[in-house]
Amino acid sequence: MGTYDGIVPVYLDSGVLVAFDLETTGLDAKKDRIVEIGAVKFDKRGPICRFSTLINPGIPMPAEAGRVNKITDEMLRNKPSLEEVFPDFVHFIKDTVLVAHNAPFDCGFINEKLKERFTVPRKNQDQRDLLADITNEAAETGNRWASPFPVLPNQVVNTLIYAKEVFLGLPKYNLQDLAAFLAISTRDAHRAEDDARVCMEIFIRCVQGQ
Repeated sequence: MGTYDGIVPVYLDSGVLVAFDLETTGLDAKKDRIVEIGAVKFDKRGPICRFSTLINPGIPMPAEAGRVNKITDEMLRNKPSLEEVFPDFVHFIKDTVLVAHNAPFDCGFINEKLKERFTVPRKNQDQRDLLADITNEAAETGNRWASPFPVLPNQVVNTLIYAKEVFLGLPKYNLQDLAAFLAISTRDAHRAEDDARVCMEIFIRCVQGQ
């Protein structure tokens, strides 16, 4: 029995999933920072909507990370902080199954942020209404946000594991090599939104390949 056999009926019964990917300043969720979030919400009929944003980490982009994701300080200079966009992302993934490639990495960064309490810069009434929908405390304090849960409550599918169970014997299972094996186009490799789309397509192919 495969690790994710139970998710197939959820997907085929029009369950809603979110494939997501992060770009970061490094590999340590406790000290490094998120610089981009990309996500695609989908069901068996196809994509429903997308979430994509660059994030100003408040520190220079390390050269090693920048060489991989091609994200520069100039690209991040006038972008919102993570505190500004994180409640929106939490709202976006609410009540969905999460899909990520090497999921412990991405979920580790999200879970570290969920531990924090922080102030969301006050912008407009629409933003306050959205925060109020996420948590009652935000409604009471206006712009003070605390996560409604300490760690992600979502069921998570790791396509790295899923692909190893469905497509046996491949030499490599990283995202780009799997995409090449499955003839999935990669338009902007190592950028969060396109990697999230590729992850979604790998998940679908895994379901079809079972």
